[in-house]
Amino acid sequence: MARIAHLSDLHFGAHDDTIATAAEAWLLERRPDLVVISGDFTQRAKIAQFRQASKWINRLRAAGLPLLLIPGNHDVPLYDAVRRFLWPLHRYKRYISNDLCPFYEDEAVAILGLNTARSLTIKDGRLNHEQMALLRARFASVPPEKTRILVTHHPLFAMPIGKGGEWSEAVGRHEHAVQAAREAGIHIALAGHFHRTYARAAQKMVEDAGSALIIQAGTATSTRLRNAEPQSFNWLHVHRHDRIELQVVVWDGAAFRRASHVEYACRFGGWQSWDVADPPVVGAQTARDDGI
Repeated sequence: MARIAHLSDLHFGAHDDTIATAAEAWLLERRPDLVVISGDFTQRAKIAQFRQASKWINRLRAAGLPLLLIPGNHDVPLYDAVRRFLWPLHRYKRYISNDLCPFYEDEAVAILGLNTARSLTIKDGRLNHEQMALLRARFASVPPEKTRILVTHHPLFAMPIGKGGEWSEAVGRHEHAVQAAREAGIHIALAGHFHRTYARAAQKMVEDAGSALIIQAGTATSTRLRNAEPQSFNWLHVHRHDRIELQVVVWDGAAFRRASHVEYACRFGGWQSWDVADPPVVGAQTARDDGI
């Protein structure tokens, strides 16, 4: 089993110091097998903001926590046009990580991160064909019993992000990206960007998307909230490639606490879910399939 903390959208420069300190303390106390941060370390890719993010990240590194990090669109300068188009991720590479396609593997999981942030888009993301080829190649030699996880800042799939039921835009070259993920045998896709917590089976969202479970993280430390959803991050127990537990760890105004706790299992041709306190009846073929 692998224990993974999945955080996203820290937005240093538009963050709450108290919440950032509490998130750090939570991670240092629980010591996950891996900390995944899916982009937007800064608010406007300024040096001072990257330095703040770097200090926070480096304390986790110094404590011996393994990290898998990828940039988000806010880590590309917005108003500095020269830097945006000539050196879009120079500061990210200097202060956070020089690796834009990090790969992690242990006895239980294989995890690839891919950068979806681009100079030519303000907020949207995309994958190029070289990244899709890398996605296929990286997992080609991964043993079948390992859980295969893909991490991007922008989700591969469109998903509901508003109270009115409006849907987000999918990542650019969406159909090709979904095909590459399917061919790579991805079991779980982690993303951020929308400051909303959401988990849903891919085949319920996109036709012929394969058997991936899509898990969205909220913002961990930013004050930029969507629909008043509080700061949060995800705590995953990956038991097998077809069985995981997901707890959403939520800021309650004073501390982070574990909130919803859902188990997912891939059975009867797709992912199904139930509250851990309310396990499914053996043989039943219906289960919850909604956001958390």
